[in-house]
Amino acid sequence: MLQNVVPAEVSLVCVVKPDEFWDKKVTHFCFWKEKDRLGFEVILVSANKLTRYIEPCQLTEDFGGSLTYDHMDWLNKRLVFEKFTKESTSLLDELALINNGSDKGNEQEKERSVDLNFLPSVDPETVLQTGHELLSELQQRRFNGSDGGVSWSPMDDELLAQPQVMKLLDSLREQYTRYQEVCRQRSKRTQLEEIQQKVMQVVNWLEGPGSEQLRAQWGIGDSIRASQALQQKHEEIESQHSEWFAVYVELNQQIAALLNAGDEEDLVELKSLQQQLSDVCYRQASQLEFRQNLLQAALEFHGVAQDLSQQLDGLLGMLCVDVAPADGASIQQTLKLLEEKLKSVDVGLQGLREKGQGLLDQISNQASWAYGKDVTIENKENVDHIQGVMEDMQLRKQRCEDMVDVRRLKMLQMVQLFKCEEDASQAVEWLSELLDALLKTHIRLGDDAQETKVLLEKHRKFVDVAQSTYDYGRQLLQATVVLCQSLRCTSRSSGDTLPRLNRVWKQFTVASEERVHRLEMAIAFHSNAEKILQDCPEEPEAINDEEQFEEIEAVGKSLLDRLTVPVVYPDGTEQYFGSPSDMASTAEHIRDRMKLVSLKRQQLRHPEMVTAES
Repeated sequence: MLQNVVPAEVSLVCVVKPDEFWDKKVTHFCFWKEKDRLGFEVILVSANKLTRYIEPCQLTEDFGGSLTYDHMDWLNKRLVFEKFTKESTSLLDELALINNGSDKGNEQEKERSVDLNFLPSVDPETVLQTGHELLSELQQRRFNGSDGGVSWSPMDDELLAQPQVMKLLDSLREQYTRYQEVCRQRSKRTQLEEIQQKVMQVVNWLEGPGSEQLRAQWGIGDSIRASQALQQKHEEIESQHSEWFAVYVELNQQIAALLNAGDEEDLVELKSLQQQLSDVCYRQASQLEFRQNLLQAALEFHGVAQDLSQQLDGLLGMLCVDVAPADGASIQQTLKLLEEKLKSVDVGLQGLREKGQGLLDQISNQASWAYGKDVTIENKENVDHIQGVMEDMQLRKQRCEDMVDVRRLKMLQMVQLFKCEEDASQAVEWLSELLDALLKTHIRLGDDAQETKVLLEKHRKFVDVAQSTYDYGRQLLQATVVLCQSLRCTSRSSGDTLPRLNRVWKQFTVASEERVHRLEMAIAFHSNAEKILQDCPEEPEAINDEEQFEEIEAVGKSLLDRLTVPVVYPDGTEQYFGSPSDMASTAEHIRDRMKLVSLKRQQLRHPEMVTAES
């Protein structure tokens, strides 16, 4: 053991014997015989005689010296030193292997080096921490376990250990720094490869299954329900895409972070990955948005088409129902309602055309991102459907307009019919009023022939007015017959209007003729009376004619008798001119005239009998 552990410079080894050893009377060991073989002398001495060979300052208290020394402390430090030396040496070899492997240009060797030697067997941080603590203890030249804390000079091996520990620490720091850089580079490369892999996953899915999903969706549906079903399907596709778009956002952030802290050699590759990812994602997002807008436009188009179809159905149903309005106000209300519905249809059709044209414009842009797919057939079906819907609505609207024109004409004819009937009834009222005025106010027969002639002339004009009123009523009733024939309805003139008109006219005719007869008789009476009453000496033979007096008297009596006779209508009813007092006043005037004529007659016969009273 001494040969193995004691340096060759040792010349003397003192083996200290306990006191009990001497009591056993064993006094000699033959160490001197081994001097030549061992290379140093070995002696057996007692503790109290050890100072003969070694200075007390070099001996510990156990051997009667003054040297401050804690063997356990030294041993612990020695164990720590040996452990650090062993671990650091091993770690240096491993780090050198890893660092040297990372410098090789062969990619396969680099990958193999990463697989086998990437992780050291011990933690470099722990080893460095242990080395720093050990160096600190050695540099303090103090053992923590020394009694009283008295400083002591380190042993030679401790002095030699300090530069060794420092050298190992310097080598570890250098290799560990290189190792950290290797790890950073490999981590960056690994992260870059992972990003590249994820980017390709996103790109491959978007250009593969994602694009196939969009290629399979080209229709716009033929109704609201079909468009809604396509929208729901598109939302499912968007949901799947949104998951990959979320990955894109995350990758884009990672790439941006690497670009901010990346090396020059990675910038080109990172920018290329970022550009490729952005191009694919933005293109796919644009296609999704385009498809969504197209389906939304199709849904709005079908919604407007359905509303317009319902409006046309309502208008057609209204036109197909035959109406029989009671009066002109109802007709005007019906016409107003038809015009409002037709205007609403016009607005709806205009809106359908605008929606349809917008949808056609969007469909025409589909070919710009068709991925080389021939969309002519799909687009033609969509275009034909849109144009077919607009043409069908246009034809339906045109048919409704034609029917509205017919209904409007019919309504206007019915307005004319009601107007004619109303005016005819008014004509009957007017004629009745003329008859009433004839009987109640046209009662005077005049005070002389001239006045009576004026009254006769006014009466003839009055009759002309009545005749015009009657003719107007007849024309209106004839118009109602024509309108009823045009409207294919029962002749409404067969009611009470025509009989009333004819009855009133006949009554007016009878009363008018009676008025004419009375006026003519009055003219004859006044004319003959005036001839007699006037003094005409140049015609005495005329005045002295007795027959004239008798004729005047007969006419006067006939006129008086006629005043008392009522007007008898064709239906047997009777009516008098004016009131009894009016008739009495007229009769009194005639009698006065007759008295004057009679006096004149007497004067002519017996002039001497004319008195002051006469």
